[in-house]
Amino acid sequence: MSYFLNLVFAGLAVGAIYGMLAMGYAIIYKVSRVVNFAQGEIMMLIGYISYSVALRTDASAPLVMLSVIAGAIGVGLLIERFIVRPMLGQPVFSLVMMTIALAVMIRAVVGLIWGLDPYRFPGSATGAPIELFGVYMQPIQLFLLAVYVALCVGVWAFLRFNIVGIAMRATATDSTVSLLMGVSVSRLYRVAWIISALIAGIAGVLFANIYHIGPDLAHVGIRAFPAAILGGLDSVLGSALGGLIIGVVENLAGGYIASAYKEIAGFVVILVILMIRPYGLFGQKDIERV
Repeated sequence: MSYFLNLVFAGLAVGAIYGMLAMGYAIIYKVSRVVNFAQGEIMMLIGYISYSVALRTDASAPLVMLSVIAGAIGVGLLIERFIVRPMLGQPVFSLVMMTIALAVMIRAVVGLIWGLDPYRFPGSATGAPIELFGVYMQPIQLFLLAVYVALCVGVWAFLRFNIVGIAMRATATDSTVSLLMGVSVSRLYRVAWIISALIAGIAGVLFANIYHIGPDLAHVGIRAFPAAILGGLDSVLGSALGGLIIGVVENLAGGYIASAYKEIAGFVVILVILMIRPYGLFGQKDIERV
């Protein structure tokens, strides 16, 4: 039983990373109906920026956090200004292809600047594991789960009570009507990309503190994509919960079957779920009147 519980807890820790990235997928999709396939690469880029700051500031936590915020704002604004805005009015497929090209470009830039070797994040949090009912927990994993919960609550409150968040929900319902009512859709796109990049950056720094930082960090974004599909791409909190489910399923598959099955477990889950609920567990069913 303790083996099972340890697998579940470790899966929740990984799933929290997936859930954060899935929230980023969902926020952008909710506003623009575009799937950002560069989410993992954005996480990697901001993680490397924070890594460089940590090296030069003796891993000062406030400065590392400021670098995440500044990096997210810079990356989000650049993407919105030079990729999203020129593509407004074009088919969604074209913008999706642009995000794939962006992912390739970011990988190349990271390789040129930081190289292809993995690094240990400076000042990585370490400590004696905490044992509870036979489950061994690292303090950094508990901190990760706390940050995940805080982000979920913060994003929910933002979308529910903030005027910009309410405008984002309105735009997701009908962008044309929102535009006619005076809502600046381009501004909302900008805010969505910044928030998505910020969440990805936080996830990247936490992942790097637990494991390492390297070019393979981008692959976490692909493994988080099933979480967004499972929860529903138009449901931000549903996507976050989908991350926990995918993380636990992957870990159980790796623990009880074989580690190689961790890579495909999440995709198997969404194949099964989508046959039952094509719009995800918490997504809204689109109704078209003819």
